[in-house]
Amino acid sequence: MPMVEARGVQKYFHHLHVLRGVDLDVERGEVVVILGASGSGKTTFLRCLNHLEKIDGGRITVNGHLMGYLERDGHLVEQKERLVARQRAEIGMVFQRFNLFPHMTALENVIEAPIRVKGRDRRSALARGRELLAKVGLAEKADVYPHQLSGGQQQRVAIARALAMDPALMLFDEPTSALDPELVGEVLKAMRQLAEEGMTMIVVTHEVGFAREVAHRAVLMDAGCILEEGPPAEFFTRPQHPRTKQFLSSIL
Repeated sequence: MPMVEARGVQKYFHHLHVLRGVDLDVERGEVVVILGASGSGKTTFLRCLNHLEKIDGGRITVNGHLMGYLERDGHLVEQKERLVARQRAEIGMVFQRFNLFPHMTALENVIEAPIRVKGRDRRSALARGRELLAKVGLAEKADVYPHQLSGGQQQRVAIARALAMDPALMLFDEPTSALDPELVGEVLKAMRQLAEEGMTMIVVTHEVGFAREVAHRAVLMDAGCILEEGPPAEFFTRPQHPRTKQFLSSIL
């Protein structure tokens, strides 16, 4: 069973039809990069995957569970928020903005959710938190506050924080777009390591180098639809859809 199965996903914001029947499977251990112009629906689709946005049609299954809904008599019924939160705990998400708690140290940011949401004892959470900060190259920054960190360091703390929940799936929403160019590499390095370890990842990004080197599949979204997908070697060198050719010519 794939890690993610999205079927006919529809999303409206009032009269704006943002997602128009999106279908996407992501296998376990696969890294999928989603590309597309601003407003194409990439971020909305990512937020629908963990039910931060409620879908208006179709269905999404993550790790074998229908996301955000129960099926009764052929109809989808929205689950209670506490059950959705339990499902969401299996999905790590790293945002464009780091969203760290400014009054907490890097380590405190990492251990907050495992203690509060999963009920992990503080001692084991601290040990795991230090291990994850070391994993993203920030072992020496455990007791430092966010305002004392560079943007790239803050984003790596955000990655460690997401990993602290032991997710089955990681979602990245343009994780490097708010960073100065010289800081992008350190974040991509941490993501590359995760991919090498077999983490299932869906990444919305314009980092073509990362997509070429790390992704198993590249996807182009446009106007709320998936227009083309394929292995990066083919996607970037022999695109088939005219819109894909146009988009790639504008970013390469």
